[in-house]
Amino acid sequence: MRWENLTQLKSYSKLKEAARVDVPAVMSGESGAERVKGYDIPMGGGLEFNYAARPVSEEILDILQELSDEQELGAKYEALYNGERVNTGENRMVLHQLCRGQLGNDVFDGNVNKREFFVEQQRRVAEFAGKVHGGEILNEKGEKFTTVVQIGIGGSDLGPRALYLSLENWAKVNDKLKMKAQFISNVDPDDATAVLYNVDIEHALFIIVSKSGTTLETLTNESFVKDALKKAGLDPSKHMLAVTSETSPLAGNPEYLDSFYMDDYIGGRYSSSSSVGGAVLSLAFGPEVFEEIMAGAAEEDVIAKNTDIRKNPDLLDALIGVYERNILGYPVTAVLPYSQALSRFPAHLQQLDMESNGKSVNRFGEPIDYKTGPVIFGEPGTNGQHSFYQLLHQGTDIIPLQFVGFRNSQMGNDVIIEDSTSQQKLSANVAAQIVAFACGKADENPNKCFAGSRSSSIIVGDQLTPKSLGALLAHFENKVMFQGFTWNINSFDQEGVQLGKVLAKKVLSKNTDGALTEYSKLLGIF
Repeated sequence: MRWENLTQLKSYSKLKEAARVDVPAVMSGESGAERVKGYDIPMGGGLEFNYAARPVSEEILDILQELSDEQELGAKYEALYNGERVNTGENRMVLHQLCRGQLGNDVFDGNVNKREFFVEQQRRVAEFAGKVHGGEILNEKGEKFTTVVQIGIGGSDLGPRALYLSLENWAKVNDKLKMKAQFISNVDPDDATAVLYNVDIEHALFIIVSKSGTTLETLTNESFVKDALKKAGLDPSKHMLAVTSETSPLAGNPEYLDSFYMDDYIGGRYSSSSSVGGAVLSLAFGPEVFEEIMAGAAEEDVIAKNTDIRKNPDLLDALIGVYERNILGYPVTAVLPYSQALSRFPAHLQQLDMESNGKSVNRFGEPIDYKTGPVIFGEPGTNGQHSFYQLLHQGTDIIPLQFVGFRNSQMGNDVIIEDSTSQQKLSANVAAQIVAFACGKADENPNKCFAGSRSSSIIVGDQLTPKSLGALLAHFENKVMFQGFTWNINSFDQEGVQLGKVLAKKVLSKNTDGALTEYSKLLGIF
């Protein structure tokens, strides 16, 4: 298996020479209608990926297939799920898909079968959640816990928080909300204080999430919460559990009701499928709902094995993104979910994509001379339409757009105003925006002229459910993976987050000089 830089590939040179697509032309009239019907791929969880408004032709798609074959993207995915150490920076396997199902061979770490390890942790989490819901595990007063609070930062917060908010309203109307969930992540004391003000602390169960058991922000917030529990006359050990590695100081510690385990083979931003997401989501919704999320993700992981890019939405989305980034020069991608439930999903994708593929050296540590991961941002529609869409429509940069939409709302409550429901109005806005971005509009008044040619795709389904949410999660994880393989970078380490942590520790130990000292004084540290 070869690992080569993008610019070394013959298909990359062909891609540069390929004729560009006139998006307004191919998306107008009957040709546009046929294109929308033809450029559509089924996904897991009942979703579908439609890429009609992306700037690709059959010629470009053929070259992208050549690129995928030349860069051996299917074989590299297979190597990953079969346990090869594709995380070269840390010499680790990458196993988040293995939390969701067995895609290939048994994967061992020493004598430990890793699939069996993950299944065992899920079983233990499910058993614990069942005891909490059934009243076997109670607070000090013998009363049931009503709220679960996750304390973690980065991937220990963003993914699980996004998934919880995505299903909170669905759970309410489907009688699946077992416990309300809250999250504490920022070391800013106002974050923890605000959460503690809004929960009944006597009936709150706190999950401390830290793989190493040494994460400064998380341990600081844990101490903050322990202090609040003690002031309320409560024993913290009766209100806390840990999600950590088996070798951390939190593991098997009597200060916690129980400890559930993750390992070094699942990076934080990919950890929602592990106990990091499993514990809080199983407590909030019940283990069977978490299993449904995993089932949807597993479906998408299987689809991602297909080496035909026209039948693999994750791979195709990744390759078109590479074309937009490296050939067309688009530096930013907007994620635009037309579902309020997905309000924090773009924030999760910011970390997933930018922490994974924000790299300037290849997997061997050699500098590269081409662009890698784009800047990711987003906001739910229709709010974004009244915010930053002006720049998207008429700004000087073309920003590719990734829409997500559903035919039906989660809660089923709606009203007819002016002959249409709120959900129909929401969906009408999605359709209108895609066509407006693609086709634009000519006008004698330059202020009212829209150039069009704004690339977009949409992932669409009937309703946002646990299964469709799992497929959505896996789609973007796999997209990021395939793009990292294409760029020949390591998508699974994150050295870029370490330097600031090191300097912060120097500040707190008062071991500073120069500008670091002066900024510390400016901020009132000393």
